[in-house]
Amino acid sequence: MEEKISIKAVEEYSNIFASKLADSFFQKNEKINGKEILSFCEIKQVNLFALKELLRLWNVENEKWRSPFFNYDATEVQQAAEQLKNVLSNNILVSKKDFFPLLKAAVTQTLLLVLSPYDFYVNVLDQKKGLVRVDELKNETRYLKINQRPLEKLVEKLEARKADIIMGNEAFGMLDHILEEVNFTPEDVDRYLAEFSKVVPLKIENLFEAKENKALRSKEQPKSVANSNNNEEKKNDLRIKDSLTINQKFMFTKMLFSGDFEIFTEAIERLDNLDSLKQATNYINENYPHWDRESEEFEEFIAVVQRKFA
Repeated sequence: MEEKISIKAVEEYSNIFASKLADSFFQKNEKINGKEILSFCEIKQVNLFALKELLRLWNVENEKWRSPFFNYDATEVQQAAEQLKNVLSNNILVSKKDFFPLLKAAVTQTLLLVLSPYDFYVNVLDQKKGLVRVDELKNETRYLKINQRPLEKLVEKLEARKADIIMGNEAFGMLDHILEEVNFTPEDVDRYLAEFSKVVPLKIENLFEAKENKALRSKEQPKSVANSNNNEEKKNDLRIKDSLTINQKFMFTKMLFSGDFEIFTEAIERLDNLDSLKQATNYINENYPHWDRESEEFEEFIAVVQRKFA
């Protein structure tokens, strides 16, 4: 199995990186404005994500204005709100205390986009709560300057279909085809590691979970799911859904679940709710007897399930 990025390690590095940049800037400045945010860090993607998060929070604040006594959907009210937003966007002024969380989140998102773009894509689609609004997804792409092509292509396809809303599962399926269609290769990681290291030294191996020894694992765990029936180990707090990389999601969906992301998602949720490896083994044997037990995809899927109950 490929190495999986460690969100904890990324967040720890982001905290140090953001602290150093913020301390340097706010030693001389009490607050930061919009123009300064866009030139704050040499890594432009960090600046764009910080600005995006700020505007997202503005939209959250905007929702608080609503009341049952006024029609906020009226055209003139919408126009006035948009005008106010435009005026405020030119009058951004943020203290260090309020800016730091935005900066830290921006650094974390940039690292994820650079090191694991597939996981970044799935996070973007997952946060839409099952429904993806095309206009919101298009807005997301406006803030991307690194590894942006797959999401841009997804927006193009959705706009060509004149779709306003799409189910998350269908969006995942379309993204899978797009990744194959454009033969997507992530941008060079070393370039960005060098830019991050100018502020805080960064070694890529420190941001990934330790890679398992496959040979050792094959000795400790049964290769065939049929040989696992007597294992009564109980499930731990690990959820299969949360442990999968986007690569694995696409691979399992395509190779084991006939390309149906919805069926794949339902199976994972079912497995996550079972109480033991024996139950999981029985579920797989009963529902998917046609799977090729010698395939790499099957072996990796079973290894994921076994880790949940380890």
